[in-house]
Amino acid sequence: MRRKLDELEQAFVGRVQPHHRVLIQAGLDHLRFLERTIEQLDEAVDRALAPFAAQLAALMTVPGIGPVAAAAIVAEIGVDMDRFPTAGHLTSWAGVCPGNKQSGGKRLSSATTKGNVWLRRILGEVAWAAIHERSSIFRARYYRLKPRLGAQQAVVAIMHQLLKVIYHVLKTGVCYRELGAGYYEVADPERTARRLTKRLERLGYVVTITPTPEAA
Repeated sequence: MRRKLDELEQAFVGRVQPHHRVLIQAGLDHLRFLERTIEQLDEAVDRALAPFAAQLAALMTVPGIGPVAAAAIVAEIGVDMDRFPTAGHLTSWAGVCPGNKQSGGKRLSSATTKGNVWLRRILGEVAWAAIHERSSIFRARYYRLKPRLGAQQAVVAIMHQLLKVIYHVLKTGVCYRELGAGYYEVADPERTARRLTKRLERLGYVVTITPTPEAA
């Protein structure tokens, strides 16, 4: 539009009438009111969160958790994890624990249970953020689970894992320590080898695995 600045200036000449100015001023006044209100609410939230500064800082060491997510998590579950005997109790309460309906030894459903809607929403956002961090173990776990569970259920599994991490961070007060995206390959090299072998076989290759002397 820079090439049309002269035309734009001419377009505004004589078009703004007194009643237009009243409406524009009213809109600007309302915008300023909203901005002041947001600032006041932010200050009130900061005052309410001040006693939990240490817990918030620890939570923000977890991949995907920023200041807003940390505040929302503390608002929903608090910082006293003694209310939940185990991390499993918290994940069940939050509704991110897969169901375990079985019949005749066959699993019929893996749907999550009902739980805290607000916490589930923020965990979903945190999970996606963690998945997009290339050095995160959550990213590695997501791509391990996605072929078997599908994208949606894999995200729920990451939400479940994240909430367990959050539980332990709040329970112990110890900051999160990243294991890295390559953790599973190092922890279970045989499974990694089988997975890569199957991928090559699907491409039409015949694969023979010979361990190196160091690995043997």
